[in-house]
Amino acid sequence: MSNAISSKSAAGNWRTSPVLATTSRIIAAIFAGYGLAYASTMFLTVYLPLVRSDRVVFASLASFIVYVAAIVYAFAARSASRAWLVLVGLSLVLAAAALVAGDFGARR
Repeated sequence: MSNAISSKSAAGNWRTSPVLATTSRIIAAIFAGYGLAYASTMFLTVYLPLVRSDRVVFASLASFIVYVAAIVYAFAARSASRAWLVLVGLSLVLAAAALVAGDFGARR
């Protein structure tokens, strides 16, 4: 009986698979990190107190730093699901803040 339980738990539990966890972190780092970088660019372009051209340049350059930080966080998070949750959640909050401000007359 113990052999059946141990073989089932070792092969059937996908949550403990290090290959799937690493793959999920890689995908989160690439795609959710890119989404966060894009959302931060939108947010900074709307809210920075600079001339429009300077805001766009600064936000674009800052997006590289945000992307690298998102990649590092994807592998530093406790779990792959937490990495997804934080990166996608921050992306949605920043994008929503940028879009709402644009609708209510923020500088463009």
